[in-house]
Amino acid sequence: MLYISDNLKWLRNKQNLSQQEVADGMKLPVDRYKKYEYGKNVPPAETLLLISRYFHISIDLLLTVDLSRISIDNLLQLEDNRILLPIKVDGNGDNLIEIVPHKAKAGYANGYADPEFIESLQHISLPFLRNGKFRAFPVDGDSMPPHKEGSFVVGQYVEKLGDVMDGKTYIVVTKSQGIVYKRLNKNGKNALMLISDNTVYSPYEVKASEILEIWEYACSIATKEFTPDDMNAENVKDMLRELRKEIREVGNKLS
Repeated sequence: MLYISDNLKWLRNKQNLSQQEVADGMKLPVDRYKKYEYGKNVPPAETLLLISRYFHISIDLLLTVDLSRISIDNLLQLEDNRILLPIKVDGNGDNLIEIVPHKAKAGYANGYADPEFIESLQHISLPFLRNGKFRAFPVDGDSMPPHKEGSFVVGQYVEKLGDVMDGKTYIVVTKSQGIVYKRLNKNGKNALMLISDNTVYSPYEVKASEILEIWEYACSIATKEFTPDDMNAENVKDMLRELRKEIREVGNKLS
């Protein structure tokens, strides 16, 4: 369902504007604008861009969300009218940080732009994270030690791909893989190389067109007590002995 006609009417009334004033502001014929508001026509792409810039609301929200059901006064406007993110604060003025639980991780790539989905998430506030938009994501697997499965990484929203710094860690939301936490390197203008700190996992490339969101590491929350790996000197020696044995066996087979 497209909400564009209802949203146009609601946005115009919210600002106490006439249809003629809105049409003039967009440099559109008023009869043409009325057809969009009455739902007789759907605006083409170039007109959607005009509407988006006029009302400072992303095209995504104009088309897919009933704006009358959310508080648009608290939305953060991003460059080029991209998806807007609500910033909420608690009674002390500290940012409320949404927590994406493990059970919601799989659906995040579909719901990240849906204010109702984001509204359903639980919130925390961390007084040392004030300036910016933050969100907490679950960590799975062992690819980024010392962060273990069950812990959370809090990220700060990155507005532009060009702001990514080589060698730093980020939460990356992609269309195909959902949420991943990796160390990033720019691999040309239109791709990123995602690198695990655990060298068991090979780096891989993600094209910019596949990326939905990027969040820069801000802090982490461990949910389990840290236990160091059992890598004392004796165990390392045993591993080396076993490795030498396996190398000899391979050499004997080849000879």
